[in-house]
Amino acid sequence: MIVNIDVDRYDAAMTRPTTASDDPDIQLLQALAHPTRLAIVRELTASPEVCACDFTSCCDVRQPTVSHHLKILKEAGVIAPERRGTWIYYRLVPAAAERLRALAGELLGAPQIIPAASLRRTTTRGTATPLA
Repeated sequence: MIVNIDVDRYDAAMTRPTTASDDPDIQLLQALAHPTRLAIVRELTASPEVCACDFTSCCDVRQPTVSHHLKILKEAGVIAPERRGTWIYYRLVPAAAERLRALAGELLGAPQIIPAASLRRTTTRGTATPLA
């Protein structure tokens, strides 16, 4: 017997929590919370920029998986791409590294140095997007 928990267990008026957040600090920490994405960031700290094709060797995953993780890091404002012909090179976004440093300081009791809002910029439509 298969039971649909959406129908049988939960009240229709009950709201579900969403995992997506507009808080750039949450997006930053979520982006870094996966081992493959953390390996990508560590690889980028070792050199100013890395070609997307080189992440398969450092992360021990296939190219589609690397592309997925690069997309998440880019959407969180952690990395920035630069297309050169058919190749795409990635670099760390300095504002994201500074925000991460400031978050660590806050956890240790230091005052907030860089406001989270500085990681977002306003587009022409008035919506906020991560800095790239």
